This record gives sequence, structure tokens and C-alpha cells, in this order.
Amino acid sequence: MPQYSRRGILFGAAGIGAGVALGGAGRAAAAAPGRLPPVLVTEQASKRILVMDSRVDVWDPEVEPGVVRWGFSPVGDARYRDVVPDVSWVYPSEAKVRRYRGRTFVLTTASFGFVGVVEWPSGRRYWAGALGPGDDLVNPHTAEIMPDGNVAVACSTGALVRLYVASLGPHSTRYVDAGLKGAHGLHWDGERGVLWAMGDDELVVYEVAGSRVRPALVPRFSVPLPVATPGKSAGGHDLFPVAGVPGRMWVTTSASVFQYDIASRSFVRDFAGAGEIVRKSVKCVGDDPRTGRVVTTVPEKGLGETWWTTTVSLHRPVGAYKYVNGGIYKARWWLPR
Repeated sequence: MPQYSRRGILFGAAGIGAGVALGGAGRAAAAAPGRLPPVLVTEQASKRILVMDSRVDVWDPEVEPGVVRWGFSPVGDARYRDVVPDVSWVYPSEAKVRRYRGRTFVLTTASFGFVGVVEWPSGRRYWAGALGPGDDLVNPHTAEIMPDGNVAVACSTGALVRLYVASLGPHSTRYVDAGLKGAHGLHWDGERGVLWAMGDDELVVYEVAGSRVRPALVPRFSVPLPVATPGKSAGGHDLFPVAGVPGRMWVTTSASVFQYDIASRSFVRDFAGAGEIVRKSVKCVGDDPRTGRVVTTVPEKGLGETWWTTTVSLHRPVGAYKYVNGGIYKARWWLPR
């Protein structure tokens, strides 16, 4: 992908309250039965991670700044200077919220090398690294934090899963690698004590062996991803737990959306709303366990990059959020876990 402008935008970490309390500005989301969580997005046009007000269905921060409940960019932030965010923070590609040792963190990656675990709402650095600043051949696509504090990263173009010994401190550079073609998705399965990783063509289970300071990624088994056309790559993309159904994970490929049932080791499309959720080129998918609402993103034409969208799609029932002049890649419910 072409290099984005290196002129960063520093977006201050403004807290959104202990209960993620939301303001009432703007137009209310038309189809939103029940209280919805805020929406966490990777907004690539402005190079920011943002938490957006889910009560408003048109997000226009220029007109209504209050629709942004929290934001993060490492550009211009001295706490991240060593990972050269002017170069590495290009195309933020992941944002997901996690709880670790009583604190809330946002895990984020960017295509030109940035990986970080950022404390919410302070923006403080738990750990951050740069996989070759300016080198888009590595392309970190997602990250996950382990129970021992180490951090796994999926590098799609680099064809590897990398486990950083982040527990040694915020600037630790020690790591181990495991090869995985087209690595895109990661999920730590606390119940089974394993790391799930998804590549172009397979879903792989890794045991994290060794010690905290000298870990190893040991593959235990893999499952081929469903393919739309025999002989073609499945194009595995997003891997995320199904919040409302323990023991299942959302899986998106180039052509479709599935849930993977861990017990039966099978890919299914028997979930509610499949008729509207299942389609090609879905970049992310996730559900809110309380309301059953599902969010997805799909690229739309005519924007600055072919993978961008200004629309976060809602399902069960159908609805949408619209980000004015945006370039969103992924969107997830704000569900600390």
C-alpha cells in the first residue's frame, strides 16, 4: 500500500467515564433497542483510534466533537518516541479492548510497524514496539495480550506470529516467532489456555510453552478455512470471540463470515442474522452479548483507500453509523474483558 502522510495528528486521551457514560449530542441511532456499548474504531484517514458515541448515528467530529468519547494517537507523544510513530503509525489496523490485572487497555497495531498496549483512559504505555518502522512488508494486523503480560502480534505480509516478552517492561524487544502465511487474526482462549491464530488458509492453535521470559510458540493442531472456490486461498481475515456464545469464534474470510465451533471443530453459519451478516470482504465482526447487536465493516468505493469505509454496519436489526469524511477500517464494541 502507498505510504500515508507522515504528518501526525495528536489526539489527547480524554476519559469517557468509569461507566463509559455517553453524551446526548447529535441524532439518535435509529435502530438501537436497548443500551448499546460505545464503538471502538480504527480511523485511518485521521490516523487515530477512537471511541465513538453509539447513541448517535452520524459521527461528524468537526461539527460535534462530543461524538468522540476517547481517542489515541502516539504521534507527538513522548511516551512513544522510541518507536518512531511518525513513520510506524501509518494505517492503524487494529483496536480491541482488554482487561489485564485490574486495568483496561486498548491493543492496537498499524500497518507500517507500530504495535502497542495502551492504558485507558490515560494513554500510558504498558508496552509498545515497532516492527521495522516504515517497512510495510511486515504489516502487523492484530495483537493479543497473554495472561503473563506478554504480547502476541500477527504480521500478515511478514507471514508470522510474533510473541514479545512485553512482561519485561514497556520497551522490551525480546521475542520469538512462529511462521504463519498471511497471519491476520489472534485470540487468547483463557478457558483452554491456548492462542488461536488465523492465516490465509488455516486456523492454528498454539501452546505458549517455555517460561514467561523465554517463551515458545508450539503449534498443536490446525483446521483448514472454508474456501469459496476449490484451489483458491480462503483469505482469512478477522478472528474474534462470539461474546454471546462461549466456545465460538467469529471468522471472516475474503468470501464469507462464519462462526467456528471449538467443541466440534466446525465452521457454521447457523447464527441469528446470518442472512444479512454473511457477505464478502468483511473486515471485522463482533456482537454485543446483552442486546445481540452485531457490528461489521466492509470497504466502500470512492474513498482514499480501497479498504476504507465511512459506514459501520449494524445487524439484528439492520442499521448503520456514518462517519463524515472518515476512513474506517475496523469497528468493535467497547466490551472490556
